[in-house]
Amino acid sequence: MAQMTPLDQAHDAMENAPADDAARLRFYDRLAGSELFLLLEAEAEGARIRPQVFPVEGQDFVLVFDREERLAEFVGSQAPYAALSGRRLAEMLAGQAIGLGVNLGVAPSSILIEAASVDWLAATLADAPEEVEEHPEEITAPAGLPEALLTALDARLAGAGGLARLAYLVATTYRGGRRGHLMAFVDPLPGAEPALARAVSAALTFSGIAAGSLDVGFFRAADPVAARLARVGLRFDLPAPPEAEASAPSAPGMDPQKPPRLR
Repeated sequence: MAQMTPLDQAHDAMENAPADDAARLRFYDRLAGSELFLLLEAEAEGARIRPQVFPVEGQDFVLVFDREERLAEFVGSQAPYAALSGRRLAEMLAGQAIGLGVNLGVAPSSILIEAASVDWLAATLADAPEEVEEHPEEITAPAGLPEALLTALDARLAGAGGLARLAYLVATTYRGGRRGHLMAFVDPLPGAEPALARAVSAALTFSGIAAGSLDVGFFRAADPVAARLARVGLRFDLPAPPEAEASAPSAPGMDPQKPPRLR
């Protein structure tokens, strides 16, 4: 039996607990964070791609797989594809009345996701945290946070390699007495702040916490507050980005700054 992938495991947990909303959210979170291989009609032309569309019971679906070999097994041979994240795919498909067929017939996570659910996923992922200017007066060790949130944060930050060196989760008290928790990123890549804030927001959303909040801040290692964060904070190390082969052309969808265009 082939090894279970993270998407298989999340799907299995959802199927074994149909009444558990948190398990269902974790599956969608895993789907959004996975690299997926989208079956195309023909090789991409620059940034333009033409997915194969399959009608199923009156609704159109495109097909994606979380492993290249699964796509090849479904097709029976090599086939053109675009590699992109589940998040990017949901953004591209939103509002087009197109659903997702995931790993159909070739994996335990085989599932049809209707267009309405794709729209919901795209809308959920698009929620961005509000920007505020507020400085904590007191920083202490985090306490009382659900294990589901910590697990979701760990998974999300594991997929944010290269966007910052590390992060600390701390409890905070602000002027006026407001208390909360802060995810403090150290030495973020210039311009990566919005993506990191969205990653934290998504972790909070998909952890199943109905009415929670988590502040996000950005600091340099040389900032005096960085030493305080290191003393009391729960540390998250972000992985280094993989070294890209300079001579190798990128597959459609792999450059987040140049998303493929459906046609």
